[in-house]
Formats: sequence, C-alpha cells, structure tokens
Amino acid sequence: MTDERTQPLLKFTGQKYLTHRLVLSTLTGRPIRISQIRSSSPTNPGLAPHEVSFLRLLESITNGSTIEFSYTGTTLVYRPGLITGSADGLGASGGVLRHELPAGCTRGISYFLIPLCLLAPFSKAQVNVIFHGPGVITSATPTGDVSVDTVRTAILPLFAQFSIERNIELRILKRSCAGPGGKGGGGEVQMVFGHQVRLPKTLHLMNPGRVKRIRGVAYAIGVAGANNARMIDTARGVLNKFVPDTYIFSDVSSAPFISTNDRSNPGAKKKIGIGFGLSLVAESSTGCLYSADVVCPPSGGVPPEEIGKQAAYQLLEIISKGGCVSSIAAPTMLTLMAMGSEDVGRLQMGRDVIGSEEMIELGRDLNAFGGSGWGLRDAGDESGDIVVSVVGRGVGNVGRKIA
Repeated sequence: MTDERTQPLLKFTGQKYLTHRLVLSTLTGRPIRISQIRSSSPTNPGLAPHEVSFLRLLESITNGSTIEFSYTGTTLVYRPGLITGSADGLGASGGVLRHELPAGCTRGISYFLIPLCLLAPFSKAQVNVIFHGPGVITSATPTGDVSVDTVRTAILPLFAQFSIERNIELRILKRSCAGPGGKGGGGEVQMVFGHQVRLPKTLHLMNPGRVKRIRGVAYAIGVAGANNARMIDTARGVLNKFVPDTYIFSDVSSAPFISTNDRSNPGAKKKIGIGFGLSLVAESSTGCLYSADVVCPPSGGVPPEEIGKQAAYQLLEIISKGGCVSSIAAPTMLTLMAMGSEDVGRLQMGRDVIGSEEMIELGRDLNAFGGSGWGLRDAGDESGDIVVSVVGRGVGNVGRKIA
C-alpha cells in the first residue's frame, strides 16, 4: 500500500466546493492542493474567515492532519489524518469539542454541520461538537445556506437510509439570524453524532411516492411572536390546498447578546441576530424529504406574509422537480453511496437536480478521488426522472474494525 505522504497531490483551483473537496480528501486519505483561492480579489484575496474556521474544525476532529497556507492564503495544501471525532476532547469538557466561529463569519451553521455529518459516521469515536461565538448563524442566510432546522429535519433523517440512525442529535441551544451586513449571529448549536459504522449500507431508492404531510418551524428571534403566526397563516393558505396534513411549529426566542469589544467598557454587550424565518419539510409516502428555507434579509423591510408565501412556493417548486432527493441533500446521499461497500447503489433524481452545476462538479470530484463514474438512465415512467447508479468505493471506516 502506498504511504499517503508519498501520494501525489490532487490539484484543484478556486474556492468553490472547497468544503466538500476537503471532506473527500479526509475520507479517502488523498492529500490535495487548492490554488487560486480568490486570487483576483484586490481587497480580500485568499481564504475567508469561515473557510479558515472550517479548517480548524477539521484539525480538531482528526489526528495527524497537516494544513499549509501560502503567504497570501490563495494556495492551500491539506494532508488528511485519521478521523478521531471528539476523542481528543476527553477531560474537563467530557468529550465535547467547543468550536468558536469568528464575528466576521457570513455563512450559516449548516456550512459546517453538513460536512461534519458526512465525516462523523467514519470517525473512530463519537463526534460531539458545540458551535458557539459571535459568528454562529442558525437561520438560513443570504449566502445560500439552509437553517439548522432543515439540517435536523431534512438531512439527518436521510442517514437512516444507510442504516446510520442511532444516537444522532442536533440541539439548538441559542437561535440567531444573520446580523448587520449578513455577518455573525451569536447563536449556539450542539451536534452529537454517535453512530459510527464500518461501511454504509448500499442504497436503492427509486420510488419517490406521493407527498403525505408537511411539517415546518417558524422562528422569531428578538421580535414579536406575532410574526410567526403571520408566516404560518400565509404558508398554510398556500399548502393546505395540496396537503391538508400541514403543521408548522412556532419558536419565539430572545436575541442573543455578544460582547461589543469596547476596551473602555469590557462588560458591555449588544443584541445581534434579530429576525424571523420559516423552514418547511415535505415527506412522501416512501420517506423521501423535500425542504424549503426562507428568512428575512438582515436589512429587514420584508413582511412576514411575504416570507411565508416565498417558503410555500419554494417548497412546491422543489417537489415539482421530482426524484427521491432534493438538491440540498443530494451531495450527502451520493457521497455516502460512493463511500459504501463495493456494490451498485441506485438513486432516482430529478433531471434539474442531477443536471445542476453542483452535481456535475461533485461527479468530477468523486472521480478525481478514485470513485467510479456514475451510470445514468431514464427512470422509464411518466416522471421523466433519471436513475443514478453508483458503485461504492469500499473506503469505509479505517478506525472501526466491526460494523
């Protein structure tokens, strides 16, 4: 077997898909080099604060990883180690890793949670991480991240399709929306992932079924709870015509406080992360999940009724794309299929989902890391969907010897 230190570096360019490439590198043990990271930016070249924070998180849950930056931060070399989970955090914290996000973070907490959930099943020990600090945003964000509610209700349940379902919990300790300028939020979230496996089960999911119920969470942070009632009423007005079994929970919480960093008054704090939003999840008769997420912009000016209407129509649009998986969860499903046992797994996807830029780039990246090419064929029914066949690579969990 070739020593990973002597393996040639896989080379990529640009900051797009950076987190998923780092995840694939960690899972397969292949070192990578990413260059030209915002090299054309005159003011902020190189890695952004949220990308540096993600690299710090990777370093915390692995043992033996090495990370090298160029002077400007536009080139990154990453050599992965063994995924140990929270094992190194034992002691006074009781095996819990506390990861602080900087105030300048513009990405939602799902930017960190979704890659972490991909790595956690292949860890040597359970993953137990608390995200805290002035940069934690639990809501959806203008940068395209989904809320923590969507991760909890529309992405984590999909792991059960791979027989990964025990001791998995996502706790929202403190809610927050994006602060002024979309930066920071001051929230707090705990991710517990205690089901580690040797190899994920081979997946065969080719029957989307019919949508039978819709659930959701409306959240108001630091504003009147009546905003929730107005969002829920508008969303139900649209959705009840299609699915009578629609129930949306209401969560009202106070705005988080963060330090002002005022030297003259060290104890001074300010409110941040004020806003409201709506997360919706539709479940089909075969267990397929479709999600939508809308939040008011940090600048405000959008009434709750508009948020409710946008979320309802966004959910209907995602359902109309067909398939057994939505675009937000497809990378997770396809990556787990590629990392599974050396057998052929099948997943039915909508044409618009599999034909997106993100999915095409994911297929190229998986191929670059040694995965097999995808087989595509028509589903052969009136849906017009595509069946994607993926041969597992059999990478599995090197730190766990039994299933």
